[in-house]
Amino acid sequence: MKKLRLKKGAIIGAYLIAFSLTGMSAFFVSQNMQANNPTEEDIEYVNSSIIDDKEDREVIKEDVKMVKPYTNEEVQILKYFYDYQAEAANQEKSILYHENTYIQNSGMDFGLTDTFDVVSVLDGTVVDVREDELLGTVVEIKHDNDFISSYQSLSEVSVKKNDTIKQGQVIGKSGTNTIDQDLGNHLHFELYKSGEVVDPSKYFDQVISDTTEENSTSNETTTEDTNDNSNTNEETE
Repeated sequence: MKKLRLKKGAIIGAYLIAFSLTGMSAFFVSQNMQANNPTEEDIEYVNSSIIDDKEDREVIKEDVKMVKPYTNEEVQILKYFYDYQAEAANQEKSILYHENTYIQNSGMDFGLTDTFDVVSVLDGTVVDVREDELLGTVVEIKHDNDFISSYQSLSEVSVKKNDTIKQGQVIGKSGTNTIDQDLGNHLHFELYKSGEVVDPSKYFDQVISDTTEENSTSNETTTEDTNDNSNTNEETE
């Protein structure tokens, strides 16, 4: 029986046809993949966050409360701020006596037998450190919302002018002064708001923003009352 043999040309032709079919198949697969996958030009890149949470994000505002100028719980109030509207009995507890002269207390006096740490009532900047003949060593700190705190009769000072101070930071220690010798070891503390001395007890443990708003409201009310009185006087005339 004779075996069939393909001619050399036929074999080469078969190989060429096979390679051609393989190449065409690969081409069509590649085209299909490109059709399914977007090109770089078709891709839209987003630089910002997909979720815009500016409106939805809740901003937490920390309320800042004014602390007392000491941390030792054994410290006692020796004298209060003189309030013109207070009862006579309370006013008597707010009078200083120096060289045969009665002086209305412009701050509060805190005392203890032993020397105690004096701390800043708020964050701020030291604006003055000085020695006063009557008040002793004085440190003044400027705070936000037009507050200035004054710490007097200090025996030691641990800060200097232009220092940045944190609330509760120790700025010195209690001591004595000439004008309040009868009080012994103590701290004389004064608080100023917009350049005017105020009663510190009304601000301790209070949110500063709230007290500022209350003062603004009070001033607006006073202005309205003044305007009403002016209108009344005009009508009377």
